[in-house]
Amino acid sequence: MNFDITEEQKMMLETARQIGERYGLDYWRKKDAAKEFPHEIWQAICDAGIAGMMIPEEYGGLGLGLVDLALCIEELCKGGAGSTLSQVFMLNPVFGGVAIALYGSDEMKRDLLPGLCDGSCTFSMALTEPDAGTNSLAMTTRAERVEGGWRISGQKIWITGVAASRKMLIVARTTQPQDGVKKTHGISLFMVDTAREGIGHTDIDKLGTHTLPSSVVYLDRVFASDAEVIGTIDGGWPQLLDILNCERIVTTSGLVGTGALALRLAVDYARERKVFGSRPIGSYQGLQFPLAQRWAELEAARLLNLKAASNFDRGLPFGSESNAAKLIASQAASGAAEQAMQVMGGMGYSRETHAERLWRDARLFRFAPVSEEMILNYISTVNLGLPRSY
Repeated sequence: MNFDITEEQKMMLETARQIGERYGLDYWRKKDAAKEFPHEIWQAICDAGIAGMMIPEEYGGLGLGLVDLALCIEELCKGGAGSTLSQVFMLNPVFGGVAIALYGSDEMKRDLLPGLCDGSCTFSMALTEPDAGTNSLAMTTRAERVEGGWRISGQKIWITGVAASRKMLIVARTTQPQDGVKKTHGISLFMVDTAREGIGHTDIDKLGTHTLPSSVVYLDRVFASDAEVIGTIDGGWPQLLDILNCERIVTTSGLVGTGALALRLAVDYARERKVFGSRPIGSYQGLQFPLAQRWAELEAARLLNLKAASNFDRGLPFGSESNAAKLIASQAASGAAEQAMQVMGGMGYSRETHAERLWRDARLFRFAPVSEEMILNYISTVNLGLPRSY
C-alpha cells in the first residue's frame, strides 16, 4: 500500500492550507458569534476548485477522487475552522455532488453540478425525523403519486444549512413498510428547490456549530416532478447509504483537522506557559501524555479514513472503514479540544483562546451524523458476526 502524497496532491494541499489560514481562527470566532454562514471561505474553496474536486470535468469539476477531497478538508479545517467546515462539504460535495453524480439524470447533472463547482448552487438534505432519528427506516414522510410527479408531506428535524441552500435532497417513503418486500424497500430520494411552495423551516437553538443553522423542516404536499427523482423509486436505500457513508468520510476529515488544530493550540500554550519556576508546563508528563494519546488516535483515524476514501474511489465496499474511522475521530477530536482547554486552564474556558469553540463544535459529532452506539452496533454485527441487538 502506497502512502506517498503525489506532487499534484502537494500542490492541492498547499492551496487548501493557504485558504484555511487566510480564513483562520479569528474569522471563525466572529462567524460563530454572529451565527453567520461562512460564505467568504466557501466561495474561496469553490474558486480554488476544491468544492468540485470529485465532479467530472465535463461539468466544471476536476475529476479527482474522495481521497483528494479528504486530504484537502483536513488542511482547511486545521487552518482555523475546526469541524464545522466539514459540514459544508457534507451539504454540497456529498448531499449535492455525490447524490447527483452517482444517481442523478444527465439533465440534472448538466443543470446543477456546474453550480456546485462555482458556488452558485448549494444543498441540504432532509432525512432525520422527530420519531425516526437513528432509525431512518421508521420515517413517516410520504411521497404520493400525482400527475407528473409526487406530493411529499411530513416533518424533518436537525436539518443543517437549510436557509443557505438552493436545493434540498428529501428522503421519503413512496411505499409503506407493510406493503414492501422488505423494510428497506420503498425509500426514494428527491432533489427539489428549497424555496418551493409547501416547504417551511424554523431554526433550533443549539450549543455549537453556530455558522450552520439546524432546522425543523415542514413539508406540506411539496410537489416534486419525475425529473427531480434521484436514483430509483422505492430503491433509494442503498443509494442513500452510499451518500451517508461518504458523509462519514468528510466528517472524519474535518475531525482529524480539528484535532490537529486543538493539539497545536495546546502545545503552543504549553511551551510558553510557566507556573512553577522556569520550566514550561509542557515539560510535565501529566500534560504531555494525554496530548500524545490523542495524536495517536487521530493518526489512526486519519489512515483508516483514507482507506475508506480509497475504497470508494476504487468501487470497493467502504462502510466498515468509514464508520470505524468516524468513531475514533469523533472521540479523539472532542478529547483533543477538551484536553487543550485543560492545558490552558482558565484561559481555555475563554473565547480568546479558541479551544472552547473547537470543543463545542466537535462534541456534536459523537452522536451525529451517526452515534457512537450505532457504529458499535454496525461493527458488532457486520464485522464481528454477532446477533443483531436492535
